[in-house]
Amino acid sequence: MRTEQKQWTAEGGWQEIKEAGIGNSADLVFVFGSRTLLEDASKYDEIKSFYPSAHIIMGSTSGEIMEDLVYDDSLAVTAVEFEKTKLEVASMNINDAKDSFDAGVQIAKKLGGAGLAHVFLLSDGLHVNGSEIVKGINATLEDHVPCTGGLAGDAANFEKTLVGLNAAPSENQIVAVGFYGSSLEIGYGSVGGWDNFGAERLVTRSEGNVLYELDGQSALDLYKMYLGDKASELPGSALLFPLGLKFDEDSDTIVRTVLAVDEEKNSMTFAGDIPEGCYVRLMKANFDKLIEGANLAAEHTSHKGGNSSDKLAILISCVGRKLILGQRIDEEVEAVQEVLGTGATLTGFYSYGEISPVVESARCELHNQTMTITTFAEA
Repeated sequence: MRTEQKQWTAEGGWQEIKEAGIGNSADLVFVFGSRTLLEDASKYDEIKSFYPSAHIIMGSTSGEIMEDLVYDDSLAVTAVEFEKTKLEVASMNINDAKDSFDAGVQIAKKLGGAGLAHVFLLSDGLHVNGSEIVKGINATLEDHVPCTGGLAGDAANFEKTLVGLNAAPSENQIVAVGFYGSSLEIGYGSVGGWDNFGAERLVTRSEGNVLYELDGQSALDLYKMYLGDKASELPGSALLFPLGLKFDEDSDTIVRTVLAVDEEKNSMTFAGDIPEGCYVRLMKANFDKLIEGANLAAEHTSHKGGNSSDKLAILISCVGRKLILGQRIDEEVEAVQEVLGTGATLTGFYSYGEISPVVESARCELHNQTMTITTFAEA
């Protein structure tokens, strides 16, 4: 397996970050970039001219990761040539979040088959219910096949996200890549690093990923109370206070973040389901624990993904972490590189949702406010 990387910025145009001479032989290209850049269809045409034979998947971001740095308003392009691994790709359009479960089923069916080792998924970040997509995938893939990926971002604007497969990206798209064969070594890890605060509260009224009431009171009013002056900046300011959700006393905590608010209906829409009867607590940032969480996520991948120095690592972290860490944001990427080593090729983006198995299982989950890492290396 060989990788190379290019970057586009307004100041420098196209620049070679890592050159391996694999243009015509590249099999797969990951492109992560700002929404405004991806709206320019000529950018896809330029990337296709660099890698004419490759499958190209593209997604808009809330920040791009290249090597050990985080960028805004750039294109991060990573091309991969596999020696032994076979690929299949799938895409579909989703017009209504209520169709998310079926979309997950259909994507998984298109890729399911003998030798499937892993699925990487990239989805529209605003018009889907991410946890329902994950449920559909889990219901269809064999138990031993993990799925990782994320929901596209749009800075902290929450206006439009774009995803594309072998074409200029557009809204309402879900794309996935299936990796086949026994030679591919895959590692994955997903860790948060937030602190709980305030009382545990019962979800007393919700519909799918739309939350109305906690303990019989308006959830939106509760958020506004905690946000204070920042309430006028909703939904973006809610990223500072995600919800920690537990389905029962013994389950792991899953973090959920807000995508939209509806003042008329007095509701909040989250990236994944908030089921009635579960318990939630507000969470707040701990700078050092956020960075430590990135380090731990990398540690988890190193236990599963082989030791090849020519390793590709795709980092998908939440826009909320980026807003909290501010000028310290590079530190969580540096923490990952410290574990994986400078020989690994790092790319990725800041998202509206992260998809990864929990540590001890191959079954994927939707996460928010986490650093999620997938590593690929051929034996």
